[in-house]
Amino acid sequence: QVQLKESGGEVVQPGGSLKLSCVGSGFTFSTYRMTWYRRAPGKERELVAYISSGGGTTNYLESVKGRFTISRDDAKSTLYLQMNNLKPSDTADYYCGFGVHSGPGTQVTVSS
Repeated sequence: QVQLKESGGEVVQPGGSLKLSCVGSGFTFSTYRMTWYRRAPGKERELVAYISSGGGTTNYLESVKGRFTISRDDAKSTLYLQMNNLKPSDTADYYCGFGVHSGPGTQVTVSS
C-alpha cells in the first residue's frame, strides 16, 4: 500500500534553515507529481510547493518563493523541501503527498 513518511521538522530560530524529507513506498514514485503542504495552527491546509514527475517543473506558494526549494531523488523515492530564511509564519505541520495520499506530517516550529 502507499506509504509516505516525512522527517526533518524541528524547532529553529527565525532566519534558520531546515531540510525536510519524504520517503515514499508502495507506488512508482517517479511517475507522480509530488507536493508539499502545510497546515498552521488554526488555519487551512495550503499548498507550499509541487514538483512534476521528472522534476522539470516546480511551483511555489508566493510567500515561500526565493526561500524554499523543492526537489526529488527518484532513485531513492524521496522528496525534499529545503527551507531557508525561516520565519515564524512558516510554523506548521508539513506534509508530502500526491493525489489523495499524504503522510502523517512533520512539525516545524520557527521561534526565538
